[in-house]
Order: sequence, then C-alpha cells, then structure tokens
Amino acid sequence: MKYKRTSLSRLYHAALHHFLQEGPSASMAPAHELGHQAIALGMETLDLARMHEVALISLVLPGSSSSASAGLMSRAGLFFAEAITPLEETHRGAREANIQLNQMVQALSQRTEELATSVQDLKLEVVQRTAMEESLRISQQTSSDLLKKSRELQEDLRLLSRQLLSAQEEERKKISRELHDVIAQTLTGINVRLAALKTDSTVGSKELQSKITSTQQLVEKSVDIVHRFARELRPSVLDDLGLIPALQSYMTGYMQDTGIRVALQAFAGIEQADGTTRTVLYRIAQEALTNVARHAQASKAHLSIQNLHTGICMEITDNGCGFAVEGKGSARKNNRLGLLGMRERVEMIGGTFCVSSAPGQGTTIRVEIPSKTGDPAPAPPPQLSSDTTSLQCP
Repeated sequence: MKYKRTSLSRLYHAALHHFLQEGPSASMAPAHELGHQAIALGMETLDLARMHEVALISLVLPGSSSSASAGLMSRAGLFFAEAITPLEETHRGAREANIQLNQMVQALSQRTEELATSVQDLKLEVVQRTAMEESLRISQQTSSDLLKKSRELQEDLRLLSRQLLSAQEEERKKISRELHDVIAQTLTGINVRLAALKTDSTVGSKELQSKITSTQQLVEKSVDIVHRFARELRPSVLDDLGLIPALQSYMTGYMQDTGIRVALQAFAGIEQADGTTRTVLYRIAQEALTNVARHAQASKAHLSIQNLHTGICMEITDNGCGFAVEGKGSARKNNRLGLLGMRERVEMIGGTFCVSSAPGQGTTIRVEIPSKTGDPAPAPPPQLSSDTTSLQCP
C-alpha cells in the first residue's frame, strides 16, 4: 500500500509539473484521474493535500520570483481543486448516503415503535378475544343447560297435563259410576217402594212402618254417599273448623280404610295462616298419605306441622320400602304424578318441596312455606292437648 502511494505521489508530481508548463491550455483530466486513483487507494483529502504540498514545494519555490510563484501557486491550486473533486464528490455522496441512512434509521425506529405498539395492541386484542371466546363458550354452555332444563320442564309439564287430564277423567268416571250404580239405583229403589206404598192399601201399620223405615235407610245411605263425595272434593270442615280438625277427620277414615297407623302433631297457630296455605297443606298431606297407602307398603306414618322462624314446615314420614330419589325428574321417571303435583302446589305459593328417600329406608316429604311480609307472625305453639294430636288405628 505504501509503494502504491509513493507511486501515486510521483505521478502527481509529474502531472502537476506538466500542467504548470503547459499553461492555461493544459488539460485538467490528469488531475481528475489522479483523484480517482487516490480514492482507489483509500486516501482522504488531507492525504492528497500533503502530496500536493510536497510537489508544489519542489516545483514552485526554487528560483522563482514572487510574481511567477504567485501565478504558479494559483494554477497549482486549480490542479489541486480538480484532483480533489472525485474525493469531494465521494464525500458528498457519502454524506448524502449518510443523511439518507439516518433518515432510514429514524423511519425504521419510528416504524419499530409503531410495530411495538401494534404488537402490544394485538396482544391486548388477543387477550380480549380469548376472554370473549371463553365468555361465549360459557354462555353457550349455560344456554345449552338452560335449554336442556327448559325441555325437561316442558316434558314434565306435558306429562303433568296429560296425567292431570287422565286423573280428572278417572275421577269423573268414579263419580259417574258411583252416581249411576249407587245413588241412581238407591233412588230408583226408593221410588219403587213409594209407588208400592201408594197403591197397596191393604198394608198393615206394622208392615207400613217397616217399609217406611227401609226407605229412610236408603235415603240416609244416599245422603252419606253424597256427603262423602263432597268431602273428597272439598272438605267443609276445612273451611268451617280449620286445618287440624280436617286432618283429624281425614286420618280417621284413612286409618279405617288402610289399617296404617298415623300420628298427627301440629301447632295451634297454623289456623292463623291464610286459606290458600291451609288448603295446600291439606292437599299435600292427603296426596302424601295416598302415596303411602299405594306404594310404600308401610305400617305407620307421622305428620307434623311446625312453626319455624322463617315460616311453616310440614313433614310426612313413613316406615315403608322407600325409593331412589333422582331429583325433580324422579317424578317423571317413576311416573309419580303425586310428587310432581305436590311440588307444583307448593311452588305456586312460593314454598319449597323436598323428598328424601332410599330403598328400604322409608320416605320423608318436607314442605317449607315462608312467612309473607306484612302478615302477623303465627302464635307461639303452646303445649295444649289440642296442639298435639295422636291418632291410632282402632
């Protein structure tokens, strides 16, 4: 590299010498070419200036007058200016490139910041989308569960409607059959006997008295049957005397018909409850004991009505065979219209209904009816003989 610079220095000296000798007509091309060679050797403007200074000292200063030296210095300056032109152009291009590079770096930095912001926004959006997708998944699952539950409730409602219609039809058949087979025949018999008495003038007083007595018995039997129908449809004692006497009356007949011993325990304050509540409790007790007789194979049952701080609680337990409870759907799966109907009655007045049972362990039905806001609190349960009633099968 040093040899090449020395060689270039000699060429520069020779070219400058020739340029100064030629005068104003001398070409600038050699100077320009020397500048390109200096660039090729990696020289800077200062290196070329030193080379020019060495050549100028050896060519201009020795033996020259002041005026001649000034002229040569001026022309040598033109030669040097042409020689450094490629270097200046290179430097100018480098500066421009550097400016462009700086601009590109700044633009790249700004773009990087924008990309970083975009990436942060994208991450936030991904988190939000993930949360939304999770929320949507949960919502879809909830909707699916609600739809399934709604379908089950609709199926229960359809089943309940069908079975209610069936039960109503069966009840109508029973009443129709009783009216036709018992009441109608009894009334027909009464009418026949009255007609016979009307036409038979030879009947003695004793025989007449006997026939009148038998006719009265038929009338009394018809009245009893009508009263029984009325009690089954709506016991008048429930409206006239209250819930406890109505349950006592029902259980007396129930024990005589089924042979199942039933114990009743209730607090006197229950009679202060509204008529709807007392009716619901009576129907629940009636249906529960009917189920005991039909399905439980039990020998005894117990019914209690208690006064809680939150409201009224009624429990019916038996020592029967029990069954597997599977939640609300158990009434549908086991075709137990009674359980589903009881639940509907209780929930209709804002209460809760619960069945606890297991095979071989008996069954407990629990009903809780909350106190209504604004209603007077039930009277405390004083331990009187009327509060606790125990009925046994005769």
